[in-house]
Amino acid sequence: MLTGWRYRLTSATGTACFVVGAVLVANHSISQSAFTTIVPLFDRLDPAVLGGSSLRWALVLSVLAIAGAAWPLYKPRPRRILDTVFLVQKRVLVGGLVLATFGYFKWSHRLPRATLVMAVGLLAISLPAWFLLIRARPTDSDGRTLIVGDDLAQIERVAPAVDAPVIGYLCPTVTQPSAMPVAEGASEEAIADGGIELRHDDSEFTGGSKQSDVLDAMARLGGLSRLEDVLVAYDIDTVVLAFRQADRAEFFGALDACHEHGVDAKVHRKYADSVLVSEGDVGELVDVDLEPWDPLDHLFKRIFDVVFAGVGLIALSPLLFAISAAIKLDDGGSFLYRQERTAVFGESFPVYKFRSMIENAESETGATISEEDAGGVDPRVTRVGRMLRRTHLDEIPQLWSILAGDMSVVGPRPERPVLDSEIQSDGIDWEKRWFVKPGLTGLAQINDVTGHEPAKKLRYDLEYVRRQSFWFDVKIVIRQIWKVLSDVREFASDE
Repeated sequence: MLTGWRYRLTSATGTACFVVGAVLVANHSISQSAFTTIVPLFDRLDPAVLGGSSLRWALVLSVLAIAGAAWPLYKPRPRRILDTVFLVQKRVLVGGLVLATFGYFKWSHRLPRATLVMAVGLLAISLPAWFLLIRARPTDSDGRTLIVGDDLAQIERVAPAVDAPVIGYLCPTVTQPSAMPVAEGASEEAIADGGIELRHDDSEFTGGSKQSDVLDAMARLGGLSRLEDVLVAYDIDTVVLAFRQADRAEFFGALDACHEHGVDAKVHRKYADSVLVSEGDVGELVDVDLEPWDPLDHLFKRIFDVVFAGVGLIALSPLLFAISAAIKLDDGGSFLYRQERTAVFGESFPVYKFRSMIENAESETGATISEEDAGGVDPRVTRVGRMLRRTHLDEIPQLWSILAGDMSVVGPRPERPVLDSEIQSDGIDWEKRWFVKPGLTGLAQINDVTGHEPAKKLRYDLEYVRRQSFWFDVKIVIRQIWKVLSDVREFASDE
C-alpha cells in the first residue's frame, strides 16, 4: 500500500485522469447513441466563438468539481473495502451535483445531462476500483504483524504463538505489569503516553527470570495512542491483541482501529471469548470477528436499513406532525429529546425520541430504567407519553439514526453510557454487545426482555451476535411489526 506523499500524489493524479477519461467516453457519440440522442459537448457552442475550447473548459471544470470533492480520500488512511467503495461513490455523487448545479444556472461550459449522468456512472464504478487498488495491502502479509497489548507479561505469553515475523509491539508503558513489583535496580522515566518506562539493566523480573528474549527481539513502536499511525506507516496487515482483560476500553479501542482500517485482528484462544472469534478457527491464534457479516449480507443489511428508514419516515410523516402537536398541547414542552447512547466498540452517538416523560425527568433522579419496563407505573411518564410508549410510536425518530448509519433496524438496543457502566459493574459482561451496530429492535425485544433483566437480555443479544444474518434480521423485523400491531390493537381496545 502506498503511504505519505506518494499516496496523495498517486490518488489525486489518478482521480483527475479518471475524471477526464469518463467525460471523454461519455461525450463520445458512440456512448451517447447507446442511451440517448447524441448531444456531444463540442456541438453545443458555436465553434466560431470558442473554437474547440468548450470541451477543454468542461474537462477542467469536471476535474475541479469531482477531484475537489474527493479531497478527503487523498489521506493515506486504509479502510475496509465496503467503506472505501461507499465513501468514493458518495464523493463522486457530490462532485456530480456540483456540476449539475452549474448546468442548472446555464454555465457556458456545462456538461450536457446525458454526458454528466454517464460520466458520474462510470466514475462510480471505476474510481472505487482505483482507490481499492492503491490501498491494497502487500502480498507478503505474513511479514506485517503487530502485537498490541497493555501488559508486557501478556505480550510475552502470546508472542510465541505468532508464526509470522513481527514488526514490533505497542504497549502503553515499558514496565512490569501492576501485578508485579518493580524489580530492584530498574530506573524510571516518564514517557509521552502517560506511563513509566523501566530500563532494565539485566535486572530480574519478579519470579527469578531475566527479561524475556522475546521482548528483546521485538521493537517497541510506542504506546496505544500510536496505533493508527503505526497501522498506516508500517502497512500492518494483522494485529495480535495481548490484553490482560479483553473487555476494557483500550481493547475495544484497538478493535475499533483495526475495524476502521481494514486490518485483521487476532487473539489467543486461551484469552478469547467465543463471541469474539470466527467459527472454524483451530489454531492457537484465532481471528476476531470484526466484520461478522458476509460482505454481501452487509450490503443487503445496509440497503434494507436505508429503504426501511426512508420509507418509514416518508409514510409516517403525517403521524410525526400529529404526535409533535399532541405533545405540545399536552404540556407545552419540547416534542423531541436527545440522549447519548452507546454504539459499536463503546463509542457514543446521539439518539432522538419523542418525549414521553415530563421535561428534565432525570435531572434529579439521574439515568434510570423506567419502571414501565418492569410492568410498573412510572410517574414521570406523561399522558401522551403513555400512549406513545404502549404503541412504540415514541421510537419513530430513531429512523433518522438508522438512515444516518448510527443504528441498524436490528441489533442490540443501545443503552446510555452511565447505565452501561452500572450494569458492567454488577459483573455482567455487557460490553460484549458492542461488536455489532445497535438496533431499533432485536432478539430481546421480540421476546419481551427489557433492561430490568440485564443478564437475560445479554444472553439474547449475544445469541443475535452469533446467529446474525440478513434473513435472520428479516424474521425479527416481521415478528416486531406483528408485535407492534398487536400492542396498538390492545391499546385501542382498552381505550
